[in-house]
Amino acid sequence: MVDQRWTVSRRAVLRGTVAAGVAAAGALTAGGLRSAPAAGSPGGRRVAVLGGGVAGLTAAHELAERGFEVTVFERRALGGKARSIPVPGSGSGGRPDLPGEHGFRFFPGFYQHIPDTMRRIPFAGNPNGVWNNLIGLQEARFARLGGDDFRLPLGPKASANFTLDSFRETMGAAIATALKMPAYEGAYFADRLLVFNSSCDARRLGQWEYTSWRDFVGGHRRSHEFRALLSRTLTSIMVAAKEDVASVRTIGTMGEQFLGNPFGIGNDGSLDRVLNGPTNSVWIDPWVQRLRELGVQFALGAEVRGLDVRDRQIASARIVDENGAQRSIDADYFVVALPAEQARALWSPHVLEVRPELAAMDRLFVDWMNGIQFYLRRPMDISHGHTAYIDAPWSLTSVTQNQLWTRKLTEFGDGTVQDCLSVDISDWNSPGMLYGKPAKECTHEEIAREVWAQLAAHLNDRDELLRDADLHSWFLDPGISWQESQRRNANADPLLINTAGSWDCRPETHGALENLFLAGDYVRTNVDLATMEGANESARDAVNAILDVSGSHAERCRKFTLYRATELEPLRRIDAERYAAGEPNLFDLRL
Repeated sequence: MVDQRWTVSRRAVLRGTVAAGVAAAGALTAGGLRSAPAAGSPGGRRVAVLGGGVAGLTAAHELAERGFEVTVFERRALGGKARSIPVPGSGSGGRPDLPGEHGFRFFPGFYQHIPDTMRRIPFAGNPNGVWNNLIGLQEARFARLGGDDFRLPLGPKASANFTLDSFRETMGAAIATALKMPAYEGAYFADRLLVFNSSCDARRLGQWEYTSWRDFVGGHRRSHEFRALLSRTLTSIMVAAKEDVASVRTIGTMGEQFLGNPFGIGNDGSLDRVLNGPTNSVWIDPWVQRLRELGVQFALGAEVRGLDVRDRQIASARIVDENGAQRSIDADYFVVALPAEQARALWSPHVLEVRPELAAMDRLFVDWMNGIQFYLRRPMDISHGHTAYIDAPWSLTSVTQNQLWTRKLTEFGDGTVQDCLSVDISDWNSPGMLYGKPAKECTHEEIAREVWAQLAAHLNDRDELLRDADLHSWFLDPGISWQESQRRNANADPLLINTAGSWDCRPETHGALENLFLAGDYVRTNVDLATMEGANESARDAVNAILDVSGSHAERCRKFTLYRATELEPLRRIDAERYAAGEPNLFDLRL
């Protein structure tokens, strides 16, 4: 007999998303947008935004505030991978369905574009809109298998004067102490950080862009503790990348931001922030409402099938609408705000004839990073922040939500759920503990059992923190679908993975196709990582390019720069000379 706890969510699939958000009447008219000047005409104001994720909503927001007529075309659901997802059929007694999600949200303090947008989204009772729904976490827990766990406090720290010696000693000692590894390895890692932070821009782009993080830190030559924490955890868990393929430039830049945060430099808030409720309730739904108030129209159920090119412009976009009918839509400007794997499917020979550089997008790599939620009958005291399961084969991280939400989980579902352990699975390719199979080859029930077993192995080695009797149900990201004929899963929402050298394959937001603009986390941005922040930044670049092409005098979208320690600027100037002369960085003393 199958345990009912493991079957509650097997039927939980995403239904009705398209029907729930069909566009308001008039969003589509006779194959086009609202009446306006002919497509591509000077001063045209109509914009078709293809994709309703963070990039698409950001572009629509910035354009609408500047008086453009915007329609967003989205196939599935607004919010993209950032959205939360109701667990179908789980609500009763007048309560809403339990909230599920693609994966837990993470808003590092160095995010500045996303918070700026959030401040412009009204939310009842909040002086700074949706931004006030972000809360800082107090700690991060690192759980070991059969070993002592440790916690890192994430509270504010006092500023200190920066010197090379203090950086090496303080950072090295902090790493060694906090992560319980030999002092010499902490010092070694601090030196590697110093190498990157003192590198000039030319070296970062010319050398570190083509070097993997694992090779840079020598992860394959260090201790198991070093490899697990400073090579693997910082990439596959913390910043959604892979240690053996992610470039030093990408990971080093993120490290630079985290280092600046405790000193209150170059950041918007606490080092680690999350939302205080389900993502749709406290962010996406208010955002969509604000866009509607600004005049944005939405066409949900619209799948983009192709772009028609004429005279170095996009003449129209071909879609299949919510009724299954094929249509052509025209506009003065087109913003492709789809994920990389969907956007590159639109690059026909006619598109590539004008923008041949887009063909390089075929070399961009996507992988899986999806979430599963475990709904529990009692509160969990695991951590007052995120927990990383260092030795988990599937590179798991989690957060317990009830402690963080203003609206408690007992107000959802059948009223008996008291907590939600929301887990991200970062590695879908390594064999698990129970079945010896990667997550991609496990049924949904096997995934749930496997993840639960890996969590329990880390948390129950001292006390029985996770108990089977406390498990109410579980919910796997509905983007994961089991393909019985192939005996493996498919993923509707893969994640772009930054790889060494991938900058060469990533396009600029605007090129030779005069009225085509790209927005998404695959577009070249300063943050240079597959994140909501990158999606938002790229959308601002797309809008600024539209303002330039249209001759608009509207204020350009605000852009933010990443943190970089000014104290190291003299060393970067020295490094620029050394790099030009073919010499290594002054502090790069590895043998």
